[in-house]
Amino acid sequence: MFARLSQLTRHLSRPLPNYGHTSAAGVARTSIGAAIMSSSEDRSRRMIHTAGCIIIGDEVLGGKTVDTNSAHFAKYCFLLGMNLKRIEVIGDDEVEIGEAVRRMSENYDFVVTSGGIGPTHDDITYESIAKAFNLPLKLHNETLKLMKALSKPHPSQKNFSWDEPSPALDAKLRMVRLPIDESRDEKSQVLFVDESLWVPISVVNGNIHILPGIPRLFTQLLDGLKPLLVPRLENPEGKGVYRILFSTPMAESEVAGYLTKLAAEVEPKGIKVGSYPRWGRKRNSVTLVGKDKDYMESLVPQIEKGVDGIRVEKEEDADESEDEEKGS
Repeated sequence: MFARLSQLTRHLSRPLPNYGHTSAAGVARTSIGAAIMSSSEDRSRRMIHTAGCIIIGDEVLGGKTVDTNSAHFAKYCFLLGMNLKRIEVIGDDEVEIGEAVRRMSENYDFVVTSGGIGPTHDDITYESIAKAFNLPLKLHNETLKLMKALSKPHPSQKNFSWDEPSPALDAKLRMVRLPIDESRDEKSQVLFVDESLWVPISVVNGNIHILPGIPRLFTQLLDGLKPLLVPRLENPEGKGVYRILFSTPMAESEVAGYLTKLAAEVEPKGIKVGSYPRWGRKRNSVTLVGKDKDYMESLVPQIEKGVDGIRVEKEEDADESEDEEKGS
């Protein structure tokens, strides 16, 4: 449906004949177009509370590549106070990519994709997302200019030329053809957040951020994007969410009753209680996660008593005494 409305918007953006009067149908069509554009603009500016992540690649699903980008993104969201609601791993499939980005764009404030924007035939993320939102793929001249300036031909491409047609040139140009909504400001759709990289962050529908799957580039671009996100966070300083960690010698089943009551007590304040077994160790972990740091700190003595444990900075901090026991 969104695709059909996008088509309608571009059609209505053409100059209309001057009939000397404004019809009700004309007003309605203009209103629909304005609503669509404002929707994308709204997504690109509204406060960020929730986030989603889509990892794209047959190589991940096939076990060839181990995904580390979603773990990095989870930590990134935690530190910035964004509530990461969903991580999905999907293959290089146009239909699945389209369905996932449309759904997540609708459901979450900030969405990233990882993978599928390279030079080969199976890198179809740009074209799949463009099709999902009925957008054209446009050769982005600024990206091409930066690619020429900052990238070097592979040693195997000794005769490569930017000025002569070749399969290698066609492959490189795949990486600079980006989904562009021609009814919106192009600068808000192509973000250059790191001067050392020619790779931009392509932003579609206001909140879908397309990133490469190479972990170094993924993390570098996310770091560069942070200054643009912080003003849209609930906490302008980007202090994020706090986590307090406890180590307990008690079995999970032993503390389950206490933790159930504690979770019900703190839930109204947006605090979550977690319990995590540590196989092969005598101590387990309990966590308190939330944004109200003062309230969380006030609970520490109570929780230490309730789980017969201690507060720690890292799970392994309380293992020293356990290791000493094994060695004695």
